[in-house]
Amino acid sequence: MTTALSHPQPRGALGRLRNYLAAALGGWVRAREESNPRAVYEQAIQQRLARYAELKEAVAGILYLRNKLEAEIRERRVEIGRLAADAERAVRRSDESLAVAIVTHRHELVEELARAEQELEGLRGEADAAKDNLLRFREEIGALEREKGRALAVWASARMRRQVRAAIDGLSVDADVRALEGVREHVAKLATEAHLDGELARGSGLRTRLAEIRGEARHEAARREVEEIKQRVRPGIAGEVEVSVARDSAREVAPA
Repeated sequence: MTTALSHPQPRGALGRLRNYLAAALGGWVRAREESNPRAVYEQAIQQRLARYAELKEAVAGILYLRNKLEAEIRERRVEIGRLAADAERAVRRSDESLAVAIVTHRHELVEELARAEQELEGLRGEADAAKDNLLRFREEIGALEREKGRALAVWASARMRRQVRAAIDGLSVDADVRALEGVREHVAKLATEAHLDGELARGSGLRTRLAEIRGEARHEAARREVEEIKQRVRPGIAGEVEVSVARDSAREVAPA
């Protein structure tokens, strides 16, 4: 009695050990997969590509059989037409036995042709379905590749945020304060430099505008001086013109 009850215990222990090892192995595999999702996606894509290649080869075989059967059907149709002409020639030659044999063979070919055409219809449907499955499978592979890109981008972003959060949490308060003070000082210096650059730019612009205004003032003073010179010079020029006109008039009036 005791011996009978002691036999299941090793099997139960082995079963628990097997379940434990399976669970441990599954957990280890999941941890590895979660730590390297790129490898998981690549493995899934490679498996689908291998299945796609197998499916493509199978579809090519179906298409080959379809094309081969279509060629055989064309040949049988040509042969049936020839046998009809051969039967007519045998009748014209009064060779009744040959005519009967030809017609019998022709009927057999017609029956084979009907079976081949029925088989061809099935192959055509199978080929169309196989091609549709092949195209759909290829689209699934493309969708999985696009999903891989999006998932890896999200995973990388989340991992980076976790690393940043861990780095921030690992900093001491004093280090945070010193870092903030350093950043604030740097920002203040940059703002001061930018303000100084603006003042220098405005000063340069003011000097330029002042130079333009002074240049215009000098130009206006020169024009006024020229006008004054004209006022002094023009009366003498006008008198000389009047004397010249009077002389010309006297010459015209005097007799030749």
